[in-house]
Amino acid sequence: MSKPFTVGITGGSASGKTLFLEKLLNSFNADEISLISQDNYYKPLHLQPKDENGVENFDVPNSIDFDAYASDLRKIQAGETVQRKEYTFNNPHKTPKILTFPSTPIVVVEGIFVFYYPELAQLLDLKIFIDAKDHIKLKRRIIRDKVERGYDLDDVLYRYENHVMPTYEKYIEPFKNDADLIVPNNHNFNKALEVIRTYLRLKSGK
Repeated sequence: MSKPFTVGITGGSASGKTLFLEKLLNSFNADEISLISQDNYYKPLHLQPKDENGVENFDVPNSIDFDAYASDLRKIQAGETVQRKEYTFNNPHKTPKILTFPSTPIVVVEGIFVFYYPELAQLLDLKIFIDAKDHIKLKRRIIRDKVERGYDLDDVLYRYENHVMPTYEKYIEPFKNDADLIVPNNHNFNKALEVIRTYLRLKSGK
């Protein structure tokens, strides 16, 4: 088996990466493409950095175990299958699963810091940046964190103002120009998705 073609996808929190990924992954068979997400490489809660008010800050690079993330990606690129326990963001109503990351012709690496960490970024063959306006990202973040992660509105807004936006400005947006493709996602990304889908089919030999 030849080395997988590795695609890195990043963008600000709630820029629409998850929906983009879902549609991209659904364009291929399970044996053609796999996803390894940064979300499952957060450090345990007791190791999470805290801000000046003692609130855990999941939106800084040292909240992520990058060494494990890069190590698993290298194993996948070498043809191995990797397993890892799902990170549930401390949601008491969600039971973590054991996730399996197989080595497939296309491997997608996703997360807000995948361009930031050099050892991870250098493993990427194609870099895609999903972009959206700030007010749209805030609306999506409120819906996601309140419904899916059980945070109340005050907590969501506090984290957005004190964690999410400073992180975007310092650790994410500066790497936008490193991207091979920038996908605007204020309304939809359908045309961009079709271009990327076609390109990856060529790369995977399909």
